[in-house]
Amino acid sequence: MIMNDTALSVCGLTKKYRDFVLDEVTFDVPRGTIVGLIGENGAGKSTTLNAILGLISKDAGTISILDNSENEISDSIRNKIGVVFDGNNFPDTLSPKQLNSVFKNIYTTWEENTFLTMLKTLSIPEKREIKAFSKGMKMKLSIAVALSHHSELLILDEATSGLDPVVRDDILDMFLNFVQDENNSILVSSHITSDLEKVADYIVFIHNGKVVFNKPKDELKYKYGIIKCGAAQFDAIDKNDIIAYRKQDYEWQVLIADKSKAQKKYPKAVIDPATIDDIMLLYVKGESK
Repeated sequence: MIMNDTALSVCGLTKKYRDFVLDEVTFDVPRGTIVGLIGENGAGKSTTLNAILGLISKDAGTISILDNSENEISDSIRNKIGVVFDGNNFPDTLSPKQLNSVFKNIYTTWEENTFLTMLKTLSIPEKREIKAFSKGMKMKLSIAVALSHHSELLILDEATSGLDPVVRDDILDMFLNFVQDENNSILVSSHITSDLEKVADYIVFIHNGKVVFNKPKDELKYKYGIIKCGAAQFDAIDKNDIIAYRKQDYEWQVLIADKSKAQKKYPKAVIDPATIDDIMLLYVKGESK
């Protein structure tokens, strides 16, 4: 079978609630890439992930996972998806060693040696009950499980939440190593945008249930910029160059899509690089021209 070069394709995904609508969300996760899903609380990130995994029904749209576009995910496809959600999803009274026995019966592709090696690598005690684990330890255990059954697609919701910076860095390295195999891909939702700046290839930004942008991370990181200026200089900026703007005290902050081009056009302007956080804040809290 010839594999599609897209691990996950979401097209026109719509889910209506009484007080919220996930509105025609569309994006792809190409094989061999990490796609970061960002947005404020309540923007629709978890609803999107739940719909992708079939945990909630969708009202419209299509979802294709690993060349499978059926409404229900088959067991063979489920074997190839590693899922990590924020919070503990395992029975509290079991130990990781006992979990190993459980998952041997659940996943036909379960790799016991990989799992036990990862427990050692991540300093997870084999025989301690999960209820005695810290939040960070439970998250590390979830990641170990997700990487131990020949997953081709990882779907992660706040997977680095609750981890100290050193462990977070180790986990990010594991994610980068995972996608070295160009057949493997990751969709990760995270509030820690600095993590995504390190590892993501693409960023999908959801706000109020809609995709605001879907762009290569490097374009956001290296091309976008913020002009910081006074009122007179703000009035002189070509409104076609402005993506969003915000006034703070006596200063205007203006988000632009190409800082080198803007520097030539406005040689006296102070133009700072924009982090993903900066871009998200200006979209959410700023105004657009």
